Amino acid sequence: MTATAEPEVGTGEIGKARRRKEDARLITGATRWTDNMQLTGMLHMALLRSPAAHARITSIDVTEAARMPGVLTVLTGRDLADEQGSLPCAWPITEDMLAPPAPSLAVDRVNFAGEAVALVVARSAAEAHDALSAIDVDYEDLPVVLDMERALADDADLVHPDLGTNKSATWVFDSAEAGTGSDVDRAIADAEVVVERTFRQQRLIPAFMEPRSVVVDPSPDSVTMWSSTQVPHILRWMLSAVLGIPEHKIRVIAPDVGGGFGGKLQVTPEEVLTLLAARRLGKPVKWTESRTESMLSAHHGRDQVQRLTLAARRDGTVTGLKVDLLADMGAYLRLVSSGVPILGAFMFNAIYKFPAYRFTCTNVFTTKTPTDAYRGAGRPEATFAIERMMDELAAELGRDPLELREQNWIRHEEFPFTTVAGLTYDSGDYEAATARAKELFGYDELRREQAERRAADDPVQLGIGISTYTEMCGLAPSRVLGALRYAAGGWEHAAIRMLPTGKVELITGTSPHGQGHVTAWSQIVADRLGVPFEDVEVLHGDTRVSHRGMDSYGSRSLAVGGVAVVLAADKVLAKARTVAAHLMEVAEDDVEFTSGAFSVRGTSTTMALGDVVVAAHVAHNLPDGVEPGLDAEATYDPDNFSYPHGTHLCATEVDTQTGAVKIRSYVCVDDVGKVVNPLIVEGQVHGGLAQGIAQALFEEAVHDEGGTLTTATFADYLLPSAVDLPHFTTDRTETPATSNPLGVKGVGEAGTIASTPAVVNAVVDAVRHLGVTDVEMPCTPMRVWKAIHRGSTEGVPTNPGAGGGLGSITLDDPASPRGGAE
Repeated sequence: MTATAEPEVGTGEIGKARRRKEDARLITGATRWTDNMQLTGMLHMALLRSPAAHARITSIDVTEAARMPGVLTVLTGRDLADEQGSLPCAWPITEDMLAPPAPSLAVDRVNFAGEAVALVVARSAAEAHDALSAIDVDYEDLPVVLDMERALADDADLVHPDLGTNKSATWVFDSAEAGTGSDVDRAIADAEVVVERTFRQQRLIPAFMEPRSVVVDPSPDSVTMWSSTQVPHILRWMLSAVLGIPEHKIRVIAPDVGGGFGGKLQVTPEEVLTLLAARRLGKPVKWTESRTESMLSAHHGRDQVQRLTLAARRDGTVTGLKVDLLADMGAYLRLVSSGVPILGAFMFNAIYKFPAYRFTCTNVFTTKTPTDAYRGAGRPEATFAIERMMDELAAELGRDPLELREQNWIRHEEFPFTTVAGLTYDSGDYEAATARAKELFGYDELRREQAERRAADDPVQLGIGISTYTEMCGLAPSRVLGALRYAAGGWEHAAIRMLPTGKVELITGTSPHGQGHVTAWSQIVADRLGVPFEDVEVLHGDTRVSHRGMDSYGSRSLAVGGVAVVLAADKVLAKARTVAAHLMEVAEDDVEFTSGAFSVRGTSTTMALGDVVVAAHVAHNLPDGVEPGLDAEATYDPDNFSYPHGTHLCATEVDTQTGAVKIRSYVCVDDVGKVVNPLIVEGQVHGGLAQGIAQALFEEAVHDEGGTLTTATFADYLLPSAVDLPHFTTDRTETPATSNPLGVKGVGEAGTIASTPAVVNAVVDAVRHLGVTDVEMPCTPMRVWKAIHRGSTEGVPTNPGAGGGLGSITLDDPASPRGGAE
């Protein structure tokens, strides 16, 4: 995959296409993953997982396992019942939200296949795993709960009988009640055109490159945990809350972390159990999962049923949008499970000027692996739905779908713009991004070719897919998160240490796992302070080194953490200016700073920052009341989200005889505000595109009728490789954010958010003239072929409900690992 856009080079460090500092040691293996760690006397833990999706544990016999060679202890849920606590849910979205206890090790019953029921600690990993086979567990099967609509029926079997229902919570946003718009029911009743559709967001598995791993080293009065986590600071806080260990007695280190995509934004059962086992035995303990373990028990993403009603006038002007969402929580609420769907509430209206809007989300328990954040977390789901609906409205009206979007989007001169969902978009230029994308794509020429193929009844039809998106990034502000009942804040912290040798140490509260923070943060510091890029060392991911932080997720690192770095650097310069003025014996107002040196306005007198650092360090001649040193720290809590946007265009060729889909070309023009490092931006866009396209065409987590995950290996869960993906043509426009001093907006999730609807719209567009209005994701050849044949024999189908196959097809072969999707 290659980009056609040349890397842009700005003045100073900001904008330079620097290669990442991190890459050399990561690529060559000179790094330290959690599983590489070896501590003196370290033991190994393995977990026995339930094969049943829903069952009562009638007995567990660990006698034989405890006698196995090398085994030190075997523990069950009953052994740990008094000390393991309950895994946290940090987002009680409503006052009456139901959240069942979530033990790390099941005590009396299991509620999803893969839930841990016993643990073994042995001298080697092999001995620990061998002992698992000697544990004898008897289960009494209970009814499984798999379908969300059925789970909400009055006579439904219950996942957690003590709750009396499978509904966790219902959360509503109504523009009429919020005062941000008018009544949506009235808008629908008065509409000249009403489009209703039901879409399915299939269940996905984050499938990070590095499996999860935990090492715990206990001491008599404290504990150190190394974990492959995105959230070391949050993990430390939550471990203290769950286990009652004083927070200052816990140190969490996230060493090199091989990807996360939200899948490591979690407080996991395995982290709790490794810690408990280590404290019991008084020795270091390591746990590392297998790939199948990861796919079974690490949280999944997406899994929603989306019912949308869009109201419009006959001229194409949208007048109202109603969204009814069912979101599958799985068996338990994990850290932010409940809040992920409602993040999308603010994005269903997207870039369009809807005057009326209502969003209703019902969170449902099932006997499946818990869901939680996955790249984009609620916003890809929203963008998919509204971009599919805009295509459906265009088809209903016989309009070009791009022209219809342009008619309804926010114009560049209307920013800042307060949306019907209550957010204020600070800046944007959808016209510029779209014009550039059309030019690179050859939109008009492809439309002509499409018409020619249809006229010729070509067996390979051309489809053109569009996605014009925006997203809310930089998860903060803390006040907004508080209003949404989220337990934590959204601020970020940074500290700068100016060393007397001229080097700089930057401590950041963000915790990278592939994003390039070390490089980008070094560029920001070098640009701000005028020091060499190579002289900046970035420290992160250790709660003893970086004592404050809210970690990395939600495209917040640069827009929040990067700005904290700027503020800390500015504090360094403010103090340095005071010292420099004193040393040069001039008024502070006469001192300027450029290119790493202070100068006296109107003279040739200068003093390098490095000299000021030394002077401040030795403290021989400082102004009265000024403390030695130039170190500084800052905490930044933004006033608003940031809002990147862009236009993605996809051309697919669909073989109507086989259903095979080929992406012929893909063009995206993104606007992520000011760019710190264009190479990093390109990498983030490419990675995001791969994941979004994968949802559209390849990936799906499938459970059989007994609740067993049938896609628990990469032989069954299809991840695309480079050969499965097209060459991407990428470019950027730039409208700086006005909400932060860097002007940045965020890019980590943009490609994933935009690409899925672009691809699915292209697939549907290729065969719409054959009566197809939807293909359920992933758009496999079998699903496309069935949609074509159903459309051609039955005419344009309506979308049936969840029980009858969402979209325009129903899969016929439950024995297939993809439910007949191959």
